[in-house]
Amino acid sequence: MAFSAERLEQIKEIKNRYPAGKHKSALLPVLHLAQADHGWLPIDVMNDVAEVLDIHPIEVYEVATFYTMFHLKPVGKYVLEICRTGPCCLVGAESLIQYLKNKLNVEEGEVTADGLFTIKPVECLASCGTGPVLQIGPDYIYKENLTEEKLDQLIESLRAKG
Repeated sequence: MAFSAERLEQIKEIKNRYPAGKHKSALLPVLHLAQADHGWLPIDVMNDVAEVLDIHPIEVYEVATFYTMFHLKPVGKYVLEICRTGPCCLVGAESLIQYLKNKLNVEEGEVTADGLFTIKPVECLASCGTGPVLQIGPDYIYKENLTEEKLDQLIESLRAKG
């Protein structure tokens, strides 16, 4: 089982918010807890989520693969989620994604050698007027009006934090 006794108690509290037989409604918050514990969602952890919620594993996989906030493979300490939809691309998001890939020497979804960064292009971050935009997980801090210089400063500040 992927969950500690303390975490199982939290899951029980979440499940109790919903009527019997409707525990699938607890899926999103339970997936967040599972990811917080493991850093990502391996299949065995998703299977444990299905078990504690008494739902089919495929129901967990469907949700975990739909939302970009869930990681299906290991990620760096800082996940750089860059908006790749139309408005951000019109103002340079694609070139900034390539710039980051070159700067960090990784492809999308990979982890840098130091374990600090993963580049993860995502769909709309709802900041179309201030693109290109990215959010930094796990705290989901927004950085807007990005340039190569701003990305350099961001990477250096995150490296300094470790």
